[in-house]
Amino acid sequence: MNNHEIDYKLYGDDMQFVEVELDPSETVIAEAGSLMMMDDQIQMETIFGDGSSQSGGLMGKLLGAGKRVLTGESLFITTFTNVGMGKRHVSFASPYPGKIIPMDLSELDGKLICQKDSFLAAAKGVAVGIEFQRRLGTGFFGGEGFIMQKLEGDGMAFVHAGGTIHKRELQPGESIRVDTGCLVAMTGNVDYNIEFVGGIKTALFGGEGLFFATLKGPGTVWIQSLPFSRLASRIFAAAPERGGSKGEGSVAGGLFDLFGGDRK
Repeated sequence: MNNHEIDYKLYGDDMQFVEVELDPSETVIAEAGSLMMMDDQIQMETIFGDGSSQSGGLMGKLLGAGKRVLTGESLFITTFTNVGMGKRHVSFASPYPGKIIPMDLSELDGKLICQKDSFLAAAKGVAVGIEFQRRLGTGFFGGEGFIMQKLEGDGMAFVHAGGTIHKRELQPGESIRVDTGCLVAMTGNVDYNIEFVGGIKTALFGGEGLFFATLKGPGTVWIQSLPFSRLASRIFAAAPERGGSKGEGSVAGGLFDLFGGDRK
């Protein structure tokens, strides 16, 4: 085993957090801003990249950090190390409503491909890199960008997704079409491509975008029912325009007027 062996426990249902148990000298890495709480005797450190190539000198650190920049993440990642004598705990929370999915990379042939913003935390030694798509169509028309994250190693990793999570086992030759934003993760042996939605009316007025992700087995796919991009677009569409009325036609709007609120 190259990765630290960590134990964990999930709490909650739709607003989950994961509690990681660290033995002395064990370390977990996490995205900046994902920390919820931690015991004493846990030391925090900010490092370049993901910590999997710290022994490679400055160049290794810069390459790791560069990979994270390409996926839209920060140059830095945070490590949490148990420097005490007994077991300690550190907890990480999802940034929006949904589920946290524990992934044992040793059971997934050491590789998992996921959406670039779904990584939450992992055992130290898990490499967080980039996965360039093989097809030009996938790169430019995938809806979620042409780069996805690649998690490699033999330890535990945690990814988060919105809404309800559906795990689908694809048999050899079996294929499904998924909205590009709903794809959370897949094992490295899944064939991934983009398929154009046929028909001008369907493409322009169907409301589902112009392209689907086509996934072909064998392999495992994780799908989310509520991508954050979809949730954010609905909230943005429902928000009042700047300078417009607030809560017009609603009980809240009436109460706003009753107490002399400024509707500008």
